[in-house]
Amino acid sequence: MIDVLYFAWVRERIGLPREQVETTAATVAELVEELRAREERYALAFSDLTALRVAVDQDLTDFDASLKGAREVAFFPPMTGG
Repeated sequence: MIDVLYFAWVRERIGLPREQVETTAATVAELVEELRAREERYALAFSDLTALRVAVDQDLTDFDASLKGAREVAFFPPMTGG
């Protein structure tokens, strides 16, 4: 079981700020594929991975990052300065 957090427009599209997910995914990319397959709102939220950033256990990482031992994955849009 892993905690998945959604921020900004990702949360708006999915309709949840966080959820616990039972997964067999070995990487973030595999987790995204599992989520996309759930229903349309997930497919929409994860349709363009170039518009997303990911953190595993609060460390920024890439979609090919391992989930081994991870407790939390967070998805959010890139931060903009200003």
